[in-house]
Amino acid sequence: MRRPPVTRTSPPSPISADALAAAVYAQPGSGARFDWGLTGAAELGRVCAALVVVDVLSFTTAVEVAVSRGMRVHPFPWGEQAAEYARRVGAVAAVGRRRMTPEHPWSLSPAALRTAPVVADLVLPSPNGSAISAAASATGLPVVAACLRNARAVGRWLRREGYGSTDAPVGVVAAGERWPDGSLRPSVEDQLGAASVLDALSGVPGGLSVEAAMTLAALASTPDVPAAIRGCVSGRELIESGFAVDVEVAVQVDVSDVVPVLRQGVFSAA
Repeated sequence: MRRPPVTRTSPPSPISADALAAAVYAQPGSGARFDWGLTGAAELGRVCAALVVVDVLSFTTAVEVAVSRGMRVHPFPWGEQAAEYARRVGAVAAVGRRRMTPEHPWSLSPAALRTAPVVADLVLPSPNGSAISAAASATGLPVVAACLRNARAVGRWLRREGYGSTDAPVGVVAAGERWPDGSLRPSVEDQLGAASVLDALSGVPGGLSVEAAMTLAALASTPDVPAAIRGCVSGRELIESGFAVDVEVAVQVDVSDVVPVLRQGVFSAA
């Protein structure tokens, strides 16, 4: 019996890294998505309609405090250039916590910003949340600063503005911290802060991506969020460095209705 001819087919071409990123890394098909750090923000910024940056200790908490007092906050990467940038735009440049003086009380410390004199414009550099926000401003998307203090208000505002569908997804970015070598260190406080925003978005029409849902699960398994943040690495680092009051300001949950939105490179109240 004659055998049927064998049809030989070429193996499928391997998918390129760029095509793979477009296909899966951006968590398609969901209305609320989650990722970490500057690279995650860049990926979500490529496909989302709005971004939320979460840096609980302490950039986005400091932004909420400053904006609630009527200040406009300019995000800027960490470094000496912040002072020069502030001079160019007619703003005051915040300094590191340990460099504060009675004459210059503006810093990344949320507690200090609660009592510092109100200025119209404040340049607030930081290596994580501020750097991410400054980079994200180039996308032209709405960028929201969220923390534990305003997480529910941020979620309400996003839903009211129509974000959270598969056509207008929200990307929630946990800033994280840095290891001494500069690599990303995922942090408890930013995971729980991001989860608090995702909790307020959990009923959006597009639903949560798997990454967002797993982040939210961390919140569900944390019975005392303030205690968890006080006891985590970042919280203990600040407390043992003498900045326990900054942690106490940051762990206040849903005490603010202020939603800082980045427009033309400046955070102001929505």
